[in-house]
Amino acid sequence: MEVRAENVRKEFDRFPALHDVSLDIRSGELIALLGPSGSGKTTLLRLIAGLERPTSGRILFGDEDASDKSVQERNIGFVFQHYALFRHMSILENVSFGLRVRPRSSRPSNADIRRRALELLDLVQLSGLETRFPSQLSGGQRQRVALARALAIEPRVLLLDEPFGALDAQVRRELRKWLREIHDRTGHTTVFVTHDQEEALELADRLCVMSQGRIEQVGTPDNVYDTPASPFVFAFIGESSQLPVHVENGAVHLGNQSLGLAAPGSAGTGQLFFRPHDIELVEDSEALGGNVVASRRVGGTRRLEIALAETAQRVEIDLPFDHPAVERSRVGFRPKRWKVFPTG
Repeated sequence: MEVRAENVRKEFDRFPALHDVSLDIRSGELIALLGPSGSGKTTLLRLIAGLERPTSGRILFGDEDASDKSVQERNIGFVFQHYALFRHMSILENVSFGLRVRPRSSRPSNADIRRRALELLDLVQLSGLETRFPSQLSGGQRQRVALARALAIEPRVLLLDEPFGALDAQVRRELRKWLREIHDRTGHTTVFVTHDQEEALELADRLCVMSQGRIEQVGTPDNVYDTPASPFVFAFIGESSQLPVHVENGAVHLGNQSLGLAAPGSAGTGQLFFRPHDIELVEDSEALGGNVVASRRVGGTRRLEIALAETAQRVEIDLPFDHPAVERSRVGFRPKRWKVFPTG
């Protein structure tokens, strides 16, 4: 099911939470709405679900305007951060609930409901636990039950709102891989809200990066990470350092020093962004250089904090843990992948 938001604006007490947002969600894809708190991602999800109505604009399911339709009429599957399971019901009863409360005309037989629920418990790797209650399961198992319950109604669209937010880091990593496998097997159009960039990069077919009620960039994880469209996206997705620079005669300068970076067709002041791992060590005069003022291990690498000789500003770079430059007091380097965003 294709879903489209067309020029959607949403206000709460005249405060705009979304500013004329337009987004096409392809049928069968898993798209992540990613951004910090207050960016509008959950508001957009609730508009797609039918839990909120747009102040202006439309939500379309295929060619059908669903803006005024209820959650039930849209046939939405919803998974929340805190499971929302019925504590007094068994796992099988929880998964069956959405089918049992259907109008009699569209309700499957008891045998079909049970068969469907057991199939889904097998899909989410919880076979044999159908008689247990939510209190007898781990957090990760409860979230699997919540997903099975959402899938039971055979939704046109599956919506997940920070589904792993209440879980510890190891369980989150395991469930991310599992959710991707489930999506590939079922093929539901899935919209996933998260503020966790690692989660979004690992899971999604495409990212929709949001800030202050607007969409900053939509693209594949590789596209968004490697070619950020704005300073916000560069700073928010992954780690980065930034420096105030100016471009003269097609070359990037920090203060009075050329950095050996060509920026043809550009001129004026800007912010230079680069990622700690996207650098090369160099010894020539046209490079960034400074003293190592701090060092810490980050996995298999060593993160160095460098006080730049030209400006005394500090930036971070990554080197292999045992690289000899780690022990040096002075390091020269140049970004390999970078971008200058104009500031004036």
